[in-house]
Amino acid sequence: MPRPWVYFFGNGKADGKSDMKNLLGGKGANLAEMNLLGLPVPPGFTITTEVCTAFYQNDKKYPEGLEGEVGQALAKVEAIMGAKFGDAKQPLLLSVRSGARASMPGMMDTILNLGLNDETVQGIIARSGDERFGYDSYRRFIQMYSDVVLDVDREFFEHQIEERKEHKKVRLDTELSAQDWKELVAVFKKHVLQMTGKPFPEDPKDQLWGAVGAVFSSWMNKRAIEYRRINGIPEEWGTAVNVQAMVFGNMGSDCATGVAFTRDPSTGERRFFGEFLVNAQGEDVVAGIRTPQPINVAGKKADNSALPSLEEVMPACYRDLVEIYQKLEKH
Repeated sequence: MPRPWVYFFGNGKADGKSDMKNLLGGKGANLAEMNLLGLPVPPGFTITTEVCTAFYQNDKKYPEGLEGEVGQALAKVEAIMGAKFGDAKQPLLLSVRSGARASMPGMMDTILNLGLNDETVQGIIARSGDERFGYDSYRRFIQMYSDVVLDVDREFFEHQIEERKEHKKVRLDTELSAQDWKELVAVFKKHVLQMTGKPFPEDPKDQLWGAVGAVFSSWMNKRAIEYRRINGIPEEWGTAVNVQAMVFGNMGSDCATGVAFTRDPSTGERRFFGEFLVNAQGEDVVAGIRTPQPINVAGKKADNSALPSLEEVMPACYRDLVEIYQKLEKH
């Protein structure tokens, strides 16, 4: 029996495990293993590295049966999340990320908030009760998707945001209102139409397959090719694609996003290390727009930071992270 193209993970179960990095990529294998450890990982599925290889061997066409397997895995995610991909009232949003077997930081692409359109954004607003959150997520999706999938230069979008902040006499993106983001969404979509000759895609399924194709294509972008050459990573390894239910760090001052490590990435020291941002999404941490805050008091002291740590501002959240860290250390 042929091997599946898609491996599901969620609710403490997973089709894969940690020793399957060649097939699932490092990220996919570790997401599977974290599920098996009982860690609170958003459900999702991994499209294997073998699909990437087949994609390039077959003139960028997907292997037979892939679409059906993706549909089955997506239905499992919907059942866990109590939401439906593309539904106007209970919309499920997705993140799409690359995941090669060898770490290639910053080389390939990520898309967040996939599934948003003019209808589903209203469902997100109704469910959250927060119009600003809805349109902030929508503009982020348009920016990422336009850059990664539609090849529209991201500078236009950033320039429009900076102009809006100057006009409103504010310094941070978080200070822009729901109306600001709503108006910028319209500006962004108009620009996409002008640059591509086509409207921004509204169909969530089209968005998903566009994103999957873009991740596979990013395996062969110039910076990824050069990174592989320098680090001796074979081209035939390919990358996996990880699709997960979205969770949101940009829902207000009681939400956050960040990165955490069981080792200090600079020194290799065995300590719980990380950075976070309040009212943000993952890309903000690495974009350099705002200065990330230390995850704990120890990190704050080590970095001589004056910024409040997660341990200080969200102690319950920090305790949950420490519990996860301890489980990973035991494993």
